[in-house]
Amino acid sequence: MFLHGIFPPITTPFYPDGSVYFKKIEHNVDRYSRTPVAGIVALGSTGEAILLSDQERRDVLQAARAAAAPEKVLIAGVGIESAIETLRLAEYAATLGYDIAMVRTPLYYKSQLKPANLLAFYRTVADRSPLPVVIYNFPQATGYDIPAEVVIELAEHPNLIGIKESSGSIEKVKTMVERTRHVRRATTVTETFAAVTPRMLASAAAASGNGSELVQVSALAGASKEASKPSSTAVEVRHGIKTRSKEVGFQVMVGAAQKLEPSLQAGAIGAILAFACPAPTACFEIYTAWKEGDLELAREKQQRIAQAAQRIVGELSIPAVKYAMDLNGYYGGPARLPLLPLTADLKSEVERLMRNIKN
Repeated sequence: MFLHGIFPPITTPFYPDGSVYFKKIEHNVDRYSRTPVAGIVALGSTGEAILLSDQERRDVLQAARAAAAPEKVLIAGVGIESAIETLRLAEYAATLGYDIAMVRTPLYYKSQLKPANLLAFYRTVADRSPLPVVIYNFPQATGYDIPAEVVIELAEHPNLIGIKESSGSIEKVKTMVERTRHVRRATTVTETFAAVTPRMLASAAAASGNGSELVQVSALAGASKEASKPSSTAVEVRHGIKTRSKEVGFQVMVGAAQKLEPSLQAGAIGAILAFACPAPTACFEIYTAWKEGDLELAREKQQRIAQAAQRIVGELSIPAVKYAMDLNGYYGGPARLPLLPLTADLKSEVERLMRNIKN
């Protein structure tokens, strides 16, 4: 699966009594589906997944899946302390039509989190998961930072396709990118090099009822007779959608919006950003400027959100992210205890930081 781009790790909305407000999940996901983000992540740290029951996790996955546009890549946060419970949730996400299983590092038995334990845990999950697996490293929350050497070794597994690296270390990103360059895999993308999801193909099939055929890229592009000589590169037309195969490596994504541009420069291919929950377009503008080679604009866009992202996400955390969402037309609402609502002074600060950052 092609993971390039920006992904908001959606929040879990709650009623004032603490129960999950599923209609607001659908509202938010529908709005994200209308933005240029590449996809969404359900049950990440920003989604307060660790504070949900097993049934609530399943219900959140179902609500987000129901509201997501078929062309958006769906990533399910399925990491639980044991491999067996992680696999159970991954299997459920697969039945719903999710594309990727994101598995955070275990956190409770820290003295036992040796390289051998992590290698066995992730290899077992990757061996048995019906979905491709992405490692999720968030040491600020888990208290454990998976070593780059362990990630590099895990990158050899054919079903372990990437990592969300939220430590904020640019050097670690650079190391993982450089030392996994030899890992090459084929994935399916659109003619314009966007991800292709099974839901997208199924939706197109239902709408068109057409079959598939292979045609040369040059023929589809209306190239000249000379340029349209036989080529080894072909586009497959599936139910009206032009797809092609693209070679990708081990895909390193990051989680710190205030360091997005330097992370991309270090070799990251995209990001899962809590700050994209209130400001998906502002984050996307950094990514697209970098992708188009306009580094000056990318740095300018980065500077525009750096202070807000650091303060709201890095310091004030989920209650502030949710309040910023309320300011930008999404539903944030309350967090679940033990997280507390913002004070009036902190709300004023978030309002000031978000004043010029609209969706």
